[in-house]
Amino acid sequence: MSAESLSSDGYAHVPVLAEPLLAAFAALPARGGLLIDCTLGGGGHSALLLAAHPQLHLVGLDQDPAARAAAAERLAPFGERAEIVASNFADYRPREPALAVLADLGVSSPQLDGADRGFSFRADGPLDMRMNPEGGETAAQLIERLEETELANLIYAFGEERLSRRIARKIKQHLGESGPFTGTAALAYLVAGCYPPPARRGRLHPATRTFQALRIAVNDELGALDRLLQQAPDWLESGGLLAVISFHSLEDRRVKTAFVSDDRLQRVTRKPLIAGEAEAEANPRSRSAKLRVAQRR
Repeated sequence: MSAESLSSDGYAHVPVLAEPLLAAFAALPARGGLLIDCTLGGGGHSALLLAAHPQLHLVGLDQDPAARAAAAERLAPFGERAEIVASNFADYRPREPALAVLADLGVSSPQLDGADRGFSFRADGPLDMRMNPEGGETAAQLIERLEETELANLIYAFGEERLSRRIARKIKQHLGESGPFTGTAALAYLVAGCYPPPARRGRLHPATRTFQALRIAVNDELGALDRLLQQAPDWLESGGLLAVISFHSLEDRRVKTAFVSDDRLQRVTRKPLIAGEAEAEANPRSRSAKLRVAQRR
């Protein structure tokens, strides 16, 4: 997505790995075909691909109503070539075989930057973290519901957080003594306090891994990814491309394993494509992004 504002509500976002993605999709045949963008966001990647491939028509999926509204504005110039569907990609079934499928995983910059969504602790907001704010369990409800051991296991498994037991114990102690957290800032402060003082001053905020774990659990991100990797090859016509952009090792390991072990797929990228020096400097969030591409046999 371009860096300029894409909608009146400020849903702006820079699409990561745009050049490697365009290069990988340059091999698509010059004929009509379906592109499924499983994580439409504000429509940035889709707009670039529709502009580069006039023969494609798009079905863009997103469960976030703010993202869909921004994408509708961004993709309006493409008219009937772009269709937007309110759906989690794990629940979608295409009407026709696709020439290409794209998934840009994880949380988007606008979701991170909007304090009201509760994804980040950079600005205080409610402990929500739902990608679909219209339903489902919030992060606050999740930490209230889970037993201490369950919460510790979740933070360790999804956040790879070595202090998960201490953090879970402190969270449950706070809930028992003081009641619900006032917001993301209060939870981040508690998690940081579980670290010794020198470790609180590192490049990575001490609460980063805990917040990642809660967000993944609230949105069942890894379960949805597993279902996508199982289903998406069958969405593709022979020779079609499946491209996945991941942002942490839990996602990338799953994508790599699926691309290597699935007999329906042949890897196009042996190693993941990553941001070049210029992109990493201009857009720090691209530094952890990895793009893998496979082709339907």
